[in-house]
Amino acid sequence: MPLAPPSSVDVPPEQALLAVDMQGYSRIPEAKMAPVRSDLDEVLTHALTHVGLQDPRDRPGAYKDTGDGAIFVMPAKDIARLVDPLLKQVHTALVRYDRERPASAPAIRLRAAVHVGPLSLPDHRGDAINEVCRLLDSQVVRAGLTAAREHRGGFLSVVVSEAAFRRTVRAGRTPDLDENHFLRTTARVHGKVFEEPCWLFVPQMTPAALAPLIHPKPLGGGGETAAPASAVGPNNPPGTVFQFNGEMTDTTVVNEVRTMRIDRRRI
Repeated sequence: MPLAPPSSVDVPPEQALLAVDMQGYSRIPEAKMAPVRSDLDEVLTHALTHVGLQDPRDRPGAYKDTGDGAIFVMPAKDIARLVDPLLKQVHTALVRYDRERPASAPAIRLRAAVHVGPLSLPDHRGDAINEVCRLLDSQVVRAGLTAAREHRGGFLSVVVSEAAFRRTVRAGRTPDLDENHFLRTTARVHGKVFEEPCWLFVPQMTPAALAPLIHPKPLGGGGETAAPASAVGPNNPPGTVFQFNGEMTDTTVVNEVRTMRIDRRRI
């Protein structure tokens, strides 16, 4: 008896997704774009092989080149290994690349997003691929990469969806990473109707160190709190105050300042 054709009410099989995007790729001189993109492919391929994951390019429709990054679609059973050990392996490879790259070659700094959900291949029908792209473009993972670069000289910021986190870290399937390595936060995208709980991971930075940088308290008070109670301590006060005593040039303030008070008094 022949199988019935797929119905619009059928839920596609679940897939694990990893999306990555290279910071500042569009600002790289055109002549250097292809070599650095090739270097990124090599870093990611080596990391996948090192942790025993199949190259998604071996599956029809499971790899999408986005120009300055890529989307990898893996079997759902691999979702835990996309978090641990792959994320640390990718960061280690980026650190090694930066140490060994020629001075003329740009550094590679990555935003990444990990998600899991229904998705059919090779046509990519399903919300999961749209959701992982929104996570990758979220303000919080961008702020995480800024914090990594400015405070630790880091090269990677990762946002893990609530669904992926629940099935991996919270389920005890990540031997070297637990909930204390992640900052619980919310992913939002400028200009998009998207707001989802998520977990931010920045190698070499604790949630307590990340929280004030990702969610600074407005100077006027009120609004969102800077950090969950567990992240507040003597070295991480609940509010963030920026004090500039001279002219600012080439300065980045992480996230947003909703209320600013300028005191022009001279001492």
